[in-house]
Amino acid sequence: MKIEILGTGCPKCKATEKIVRQVVNELGKDVEVEKVEDLQQIIDRGVMMTPAVAVDGEVKIVGHVPSAEEIKKLLK
Repeated sequence: MKIEILGTGCPKCKATEKIVRQVVNELGKDVEVEKVEDLQQIIDRGVMMTPAVAVDGEVKIVGHVPSAEEIKKLLK
């Protein structure tokens, strides 16, 4: 499984990355976490509001910092 955090580096994007990494570590899942900061790549995914979270290439969360519970649901 691969999770991508799409965002240009704003505080909300950094908070999203922190939450995702904490949940992955907490659950002990074998998950690749990648931060995508390139604006063109973000736009190419159809994301117009950041932060966004994609799981295995599919954008699941857009425009807000997800809760730990939201991330846990994505990992199930």
